[in-house]
Amino acid sequence: MIGLKIKHWTVFAAVAFASLGAFAAQTLTIAVVPQFSARQVFSNWTPLLKRVGDLAGVEFKLRFYDSIPLFEAGFLAGEPDLAYMNPYHMVMAKNAAGYQPIIRDDESRLSGILVVRKDSPVTKLSQLQGQRVAFPAPNAFGASLYMRALLAREAKVDIKPVYVKTHPNVYRHVLLGEAVAGGGVSRTLDDERNEVQTQLRVLYTTPNVYSHPIAVHPRVEPELAVRIQKAFLALAQDPANAELYKDILVPKPVKAQYSEYASLDKLDLDQFVVRAGPK
Repeated sequence: MIGLKIKHWTVFAAVAFASLGAFAAQTLTIAVVPQFSARQVFSNWTPLLKRVGDLAGVEFKLRFYDSIPLFEAGFLAGEPDLAYMNPYHMVMAKNAAGYQPIIRDDESRLSGILVVRKDSPVTKLSQLQGQRVAFPAPNAFGASLYMRALLAREAKVDIKPVYVKTHPNVYRHVLLGEAVAGGGVSRTLDDERNEVQTQLRVLYTTPNVYSHPIAVHPRVEPELAVRIQKAFLALAQDPANAELYKDILVPKPVKAQYSEYASLDKLDLDQFVVRAGPK
């Protein structure tokens, strides 16, 4: 019976989107916050973007940035048509360029983690006073921005931040002893090989927030933005596409709205934001 319902829904979705063939395919750029290497981003996102694009009558072109600060400079200038960004990036992007979220994951919430080596003598935050702590980038929300604010305000700890571009780099800096601790998020640690995970210990976890949204620039016509949103949601109904959504870290996509992120604007994190210089 379940299989029959899925089959009927799939047929319904196909009929509902059949009229999209009448639209001339438009090319839109989409940028993904570089938590991982460009190669991995390309591998994870391309298959699903192709299917979403076919369904919505759009051709997506991935736009790559070498670092999170450059990614930030890009969306603050309104460069990509769409962007997958962290929660506080959403606030920055809305305020600077008018981006609006259209899709987010509803399976889990985002929380930052601070990891140390499993054999580290560090057992409490106060022991990080004056120590080198690795982060992917200054404004990576859960892994760095929120984490640094909490360390300074709540734990009263003054650390020496080291920015190493990606989450995998953070974990390796900690494993190699180049930093006493490192900031990340649970899902990127879960994505690591078992030999990496088993050598690290989570020292601290931040309060959680809604996860990374896919946001659209206001120059994208509202009707087109809705088609893209519907295509993301329609394809997710087919269990055959489940792995594609897991690959982009949006295993259970739902409609997103800015009100879900607006409260972050009240956290007064601006003093911890590091603005990117010229590209």
